[in-house]
Amino acid sequence: MTKSELIRRLTEKMPEYSRQQIELITHCLFDAIVKALEKGGRIELRGFGSFFVKCREPRLGCDPRSGKSIRVDTRYIPFFRAGKLLLESVNQ
Repeated sequence: MTKSELIRRLTEKMPEYSRQQIELITHCLFDAIVKALEKGGRIELRGFGSFFVKCREPRLGCDPRSGKSIRVDTRYIPFFRAGKLLLESVNQ
């Protein structure tokens, strides 16, 4: 599902709101998630899952073109862990 499909479905389910209002709400929601992750925070949506950031330590990697070893700096990677209710509904 794309963001535009999500907005369309929400518009159908909540006809009392305009498409522009729903677009604003979804943009604010995604913006809040991104900003919290940028600060190293954790977002937990009960029943759905949680978003968090993991730190990958610096390491030696391999350049696939030349085969030479290269240094890979510290990186922060966003992760998502599905909640119990989401896992149960997907596995039914």
